[in-house]
Amino acid sequence: MANQRFESFSEFYPYYLDEHRNRNCRRLHFVGSVLVLAVLAGVLITEAWLWLLAIPVIGYGFAWLGHFIFEKNRPATFKYPLYSLMGDWVMFRDILIGRIRF
Repeated sequence: MANQRFESFSEFYPYYLDEHRNRNCRRLHFVGSVLVLAVLAGVLITEAWLWLLAIPVIGYGFAWLGHFIFEKNRPATFKYPLYSLMGDWVMFRDILIGRIRF
């Protein structure tokens, strides 16, 4: 499945979830996403636009730590950047609504 080309996000998402089986990895993704939203809100309130540069570092930093330390796999971002970004936010929503265990 790792070498498969996905025709749609709905085909990709099960693969994405399979790459995030470790609960601690999912937690780090979630924390990174919350921090990204917090920085974004802070930027909008303070207009300190330079902080926008921190968003990819925070978001990907937490996610990649989860993959390298807990999942022991290579993040899907390297092969599927757009679908991976979409998957991160769908997984974030699924954790929030209880569909995926936190």
